[in-house]
Amino acid sequence: MINMNYSKVTGHSNLIRDEETKAIINTNMSDYNNYIMQKRAKEKESQKIRTIENEVANIREDLDEIKNLLRKISNETWRCRTWRFE
Repeated sequence: MINMNYSKVTGHSNLIRDEETKAIINTNMSDYNNYIMQKRAKEKESQKIRTIENEVANIREDLDEIKNLLRKISNETWRCRTWRFE
């Protein structure tokens, strides 16, 4: 059953109180829409940050792989040079 027992909040023309749950409800749709837009913007920014963090982690993995390959090439080159001089 929907509760229809609300009372005005003193000093706040856009706020009402649900007397059953004691929740404060903002009746100003403009404020609500602004809140939703800000929330979506923060979520989008958070997603962007997560994407960048994942890309940085992938780049680090790629760099580690490149370094390991360069070390391997360097070691093989050193062995070949040592072998030629003996």
